Amino acid sequence: MPDRETPSTAPPADEAELIAAMEAWDRAMVENDPEAIGAYMADDWTIVGPDGGVGDRASFLDAVRSGHLTHDVMETHDPTIRFYGNVAVVISRGVSGGRFGGEPFHLVERVSCVFVRQGRRWRCVLTHLSRMAEE
Repeated sequence: MPDRETPSTAPPADEAELIAAMEAWDRAMVENDPEAIGAYMADDWTIVGPDGGVGDRASFLDAVRSGHLTHDVMETHDPTIRFYGNVAVVISRGVSGGRFGGEPFHLVERVSCVFVRQGRRWRCVLTHLSRMAEE
């Protein structure tokens, strides 16, 4: 059986770069800028919603571009980050709000994201959302 890579503590620069990317991605969501949002997603990014539905990058960005999905809040709280070489697993508490199909929403979720360093940038390859009870 091959050895499994164990999580490591990343150099402070790697962690700071990843946190900066996550914060910029949140800002891009609130600005409802599909090009800026897409810059933080891998081409094959996948999202699993709290209802178990699976979406892809193109569909998500099309929903933003058309105005079907808008955000007025996107916050990441209490991230726990584990690094595996050029891969980072982030588990956090997320708060998001806005409109979907014209209907308002406000969600508090457990967010799991897998980021991969592609070139000099951290890009998300997978986001999984689970609803949490609001505090």
